[in-house]
Amino acid sequence: MKNKQEQLAFSIMDDFVHYRVASQSWCNCYDIHLKAFSAYCKTTDPNNNELTQQMIDSWCKQRDTELNNSCRTRIYAVINLVDYINSRVENPYFSRPHLPRLEKNNYIPHAFTNEELRNFFYACDTIQTTRNRRTTIFRKIMMPVMFRLLYSTGMRTTEVRLLKRKEVNLENGVINIQKSKGYNQHYVVMHDSMLTMMKRYDKEIQGICPSRTYFFPTRNDKHYTTTWITLNFNKLWYQYNDSYANAYALRHHYAITNINSWTNIGIEFTSKLLALSRSMGHASIKSTMYYYSLVPGLRDKLEELTENNFNELIPEMYDEE
Repeated sequence: MKNKQEQLAFSIMDDFVHYRVASQSWCNCYDIHLKAFSAYCKTTDPNNNELTQQMIDSWCKQRDTELNNSCRTRIYAVINLVDYINSRVENPYFSRPHLPRLEKNNYIPHAFTNEELRNFFYACDTIQTTRNRRTTIFRKIMMPVMFRLLYSTGMRTTEVRLLKRKEVNLENGVINIQKSKGYNQHYVVMHDSMLTMMKRYDKEIQGICPSRTYFFPTRNDKHYTTTWITLNFNKLWYQYNDSYANAYALRHHYAITNINSWTNIGIEFTSKLLALSRSMGHASIKSTMYYYSLVPGLRDKLEELTENNFNELIPEMYDEE
């Protein structure tokens, strides 16, 4: 009985992937870690096509050089796979691996100054091409638009990288984000000035890369990597600035700037925060609250505005809303 269940468990891995994708609950990082787990199992016992508890436990065991949160990220796909298998066999065979305690993130996002932002976008707008090389032409066209999109919408860097052209409505200025953290689909409305820039960019890049799939395509119409975003941000940022910052901090800046502007607006504060949470693709209000908890003094300001009853003021929003 055990062998039959173990063989079923190993062969069901593809079914698990198809199920998560179809149910729109596939996280982008699952692909890397699930493939690594599969390769580990085959390396551990190349003559055995069966998935065993020992394989699961040894892979999910926290490594000596691994922080709690890093381990959680690495093993979460396998834990979900175990849950999927156990829910589909008559007598669940595999034990759920231990998930390390979630550690508080001590990261403090960079507080951009107006001068730093002016310097950064000036660097974006003055990119030079090299002997008409296609890569530098793409960079000159994309960088001013891509980083302004991050700055003006609060989108995640992953969402911008994976954004497809069909998901951007240049008629009404609405972006339909389908691939996101945890596959949480949501919509973003662009500012009129951002929409104008996006239209101009779309026309320009279309002349170079017709019938493209991605809104910000590579030369081969693929999406860019996280490393590519980081390298280009750093190159442009440190051209005129000295302080440390990263591209993801633009998302923090967007959230904080919005919240910080909501003074003396009474009950409207609640609806604005709710709309901000949805547009940023947060699964709950608590995720949005996290941003102001990172900024000294801002948390006290919001608690003062809500008379320390912040959680009670936030209404529940159902999926259909």
